[in-house]
Amino acid sequence: MNPQSQPQTPSYTINCRMTQEAAALERLCQVVRIRGFRIATMAVETAGEHLDIALTLEGTRPIAMLQSQLEKLHTVAEVALGSTSAARSRSA
Repeated sequence: MNPQSQPQTPSYTINCRMTQEAAALERLCQVVRIRGFRIATMAVETAGEHLDIALTLEGTRPIAMLQSQLEKLHTVAEVALGSTSAARSRSA
């Protein structure tokens, strides 16, 4: 099957601030995966006792559902949605 004939997957940016705690990143990644998204890029910076995480996600499910689930994690202090766009075409 020709990959260019497939519809483009939407891409989302999420910025998240979490308390720095053992397994916090694993829990975040698990929620993203279970909710049907794929992490395209992830950047993590330590800011005192917090982690500032910038995620670019791909998926067809509603991003608001994922935001709601991330906010329920006890280590998450804040979740902010960035811009939404169609996924970039990948060329070699």
